[in-house]
Amino acid sequence: MKKTLKTPISSEDLEGIKIGDIVYLDGHIVTCRDVAHRRLIELGRELPVNLVGGAIFHAGPIITQEGDKYNMISIGPTTSMRMERFEQEFIAETGVKLVVGKGGMGAKTAAACKEHKALHCVFPGGCAVLGATQVEEIEGVEWADLGMPEALWISRVKGFGPLIVSIDTQGNNLFEQNKTIFHERKEKIVAEIAKNVKFIK
Repeated sequence: MKKTLKTPISSEDLEGIKIGDIVYLDGHIVTCRDVAHRRLIELGRELPVNLVGGAIFHAGPIITQEGDKYNMISIGPTTSMRMERFEQEFIAETGVKLVVGKGGMGAKTAAACKEHKALHCVFPGGCAVLGATQVEEIEGVEWADLGMPEALWISRVKGFGPLIVSIDTQGNNLFEQNKTIFHERKEKIVAEIAKNVKFIK
C-alpha cells in the first residue's frame, strides 16, 4: 500500500512506519542544508519558517525566476551526514517531523527521531529532475542572501518521492543495520576467497 504523509505531520501519522518502508509527501517541504542549520544552532538566529510538523530537504536546487514567479528546474539531495552535528538540536528546536536527504545519518539524529518522533528518509540520487516535476509551486524563499543552494526554498509538493525510510521513530537506523549485515557477510566471503588465492599472499 502506498503511504503518503501530508504536512503538517503528527507523531500519530508516523506510527507503524519502519526503516525500509517507502513513503511519499504531499504538502510543503523546505530546502535546508549546512549554512541554514549553522545559523540556527551555532549562531542562534531564529528560523524564518515554521517547521512544526513540517518537512525539510537537504538539497541545493536549481531555480529560475520569471518576474515574481520561481520555477523548479532540479531538486536533488545532498549528503545528509554533513548535517549530523546539527540535526539532533535542529529536530528538537524546530519540531520538524520529516528530514529528507542522501545517504544515512548517525546516532545523534537517530536519538532525536526516537525522542521527538520524526523520520529521516532518503530521496534517490540521480532523480533531481523527477523531484522538480513533483513540485507544484515554489511559494517563497527565505535567507536568500545565502545564495540559491543554501537558501530556504518553500515548495508545495504532490507525491514527492519515493522516500526510503532510513531512520524511524524507534531510532532504528537502516544504514547502520545494513553495515552490520554486510560486515558479517564480508567476513565469510573473504575467508572463502582466501582459501583459493593463497598463492597471491
